[in-house]
Amino acid sequence: MKIITIKGGTLSGRPLDDVVKCLEDGGIIIYPTDTVYALGCDAMNNQAIERICAIKEMKSAKTNLSIICSEISEVTQYAKFDNSQFRMLKQNLPGPFTFILQALSRLPKAFKGRRTVGIRIPDNEIAIAIEQALGKPILTTSVEGPDDDYRCEPELIAETYKGSVDIVIDAGRGQLEPSTIVDCTNGEPEIVRQGKGILE
Repeated sequence: MKIITIKGGTLSGRPLDDVVKCLEDGGIIIYPTDTVYALGCDAMNNQAIERICAIKEMKSAKTNLSIICSEISEVTQYAKFDNSQFRMLKQNLPGPFTFILQALSRLPKAFKGRRTVGIRIPDNEIAIAIEQALGKPILTTSVEGPDDDYRCEPELIAETYKGSVDIVIDAGRGQLEPSTIVDCTNGEPEIVRQGKGILE
């Protein structure tokens, strides 16, 4: 496992290249978002998705999966939404939200059988830089740990996931409050988990 320490809040050059190469090779990273630290992989790589599901001991066929995109225009390739939902996305993103939308068939095998996908566009330069350099969405799911420090401190996160992930991006102490989850699949948007974001 490799630890990449970020100073100044940006990821570029050789470190960014290393992260992208890792993802392209089916690797798993831990990286900061605008909420909590997260596990991530190439969202179009079925084997990498299954690795993350195994790490978190979740059955991919029965688990809601979320992806990070860098802009709303990219979301249209993977999820379906109407005009009112588009306006809501535009008003609240980038930001600490996960919007549950109807999934399109372009997503890989791990998504088959699901009718929904969680969409995130975090307000975080590092996460967006990785997604843009990769050129594909990142599957994302929050890290877990026995206590707050093990979910916030990159060194302790690395200790927890040693042997399970390939790269940990250390951007300093993370946050504890997760994203607000908004279900948009049943007409009116419904907040199913209130987190950091206040929906406008």
